[in-house]
Amino acid sequence: MSGSVLRIGIVSVSDRASSGVYEDKGIPGLLDWLGAALTTPWEPLTRLIPDEQSLIERTLIELCDEHGCGLVLTTGGTGPAPRDVTPDATLAVAARELPGFGEQMRAVSLQYVPTAILSRQVGAVRGQSLILNLPGQPKAIKETLDGVFAAVPYCLDLIGAAWVETNPAVCAAFRPKSAQRPGG
Repeated sequence: MSGSVLRIGIVSVSDRASSGVYEDKGIPGLLDWLGAALTTPWEPLTRLIPDEQSLIERTLIELCDEHGCGLVLTTGGTGPAPRDVTPDATLAVAARELPGFGEQMRAVSLQYVPTAILSRQVGAVRGQSLILNLPGQPKAIKETLDGVFAAVPYCLDLIGAAWVETNPAVCAAFRPKSAQRPGG
């Protein structure tokens, strides 16, 4: 897949937003952040779904396996409430967990709110796709992505997804010297 346009799956998980009780803010928040941060071509595939584990699992599988999304970002459903099952669904479909992402997302969030210790966010790989569970609010999404996204492009390289460059004013991608593109 290397060298192609990165497809990014964006999944907002919310019973109330998916049923129209209130407007979803997760998808627009992610689109805004990615639009400012990414300098290489990318294509979003968005989904707004309720907190149903089997539906979340099917959606993640569809975005990864059928649509070839190299990156899938979820928003919402990561807390301790009984209906918060996004991390459970992610781990159920993943080949391997990347614990550092969850640890760092919580560490970043703890700088802003003490309740970040209640978060169960995870990062995981399925095939050539990286899946990250993010918080539900745009401000928290931005703070979290600001704190972890520098590692995402190199992770995508390692799993065989499309090459991604970032706007250093928003988020400077980190790659070891041995992983730089010629002339880069």
